[in-house]
Amino acid sequence: MNKTVRIALVALLCMGAAACTKKEVKPQPVAPPPVVAPVAPVSDGKYTPADLDTDACLRQRVVYFDFDKSEIKPEFQAIMACHAKYLQDRPTAQIRLEGNADERGTREYNLGLGERRGNAVSSALQADGGSASQLSVVSYGKEKPVCREHNEDCWSKNRRVNIVYTAQ
Repeated sequence: MNKTVRIALVALLCMGAAACTKKEVKPQPVAPPPVVAPVAPVSDGKYTPADLDTDACLRQRVVYFDFDKSEIKPEFQAIMACHAKYLQDRPTAQIRLEGNADERGTREYNLGLGERRGNAVSSALQADGGSASQLSVVSYGKEKPVCREHNEDCWSKNRRVNIVYTAQ
């Protein structure tokens, strides 16, 4: 075979081989869709009246006391802080603190104990930033029990201060 035929043959084979090979197609980069931030209301971190029904801490409106005591238990400190912050955030809010006692003791003693308990909650709210002008204390003594059985479990439910919002 002469040189010209060989070159032509090699060229023909190269072209044939090139025609049979698949061309690798590189995927074209696809631009990601534009990111659209969800529109959310601007929150300044302050409580609103709606939070009284939706916030787990603010929904807790009863502080319980040990027998014959008017000191707030440590487990109620977080509740005091939440309600005090609400009072700070909502200067027109008003709270009535309703002190209660169990059935044991005289009427006069229990009225005094209910008032001391209400004052203890008032002091805690003020210590956490609430204003005294937003708070009022009333004592019901043993006159408004939530439980009427005569046992410790029932009595412990009656030794309480109810936090009642009279203005939100």
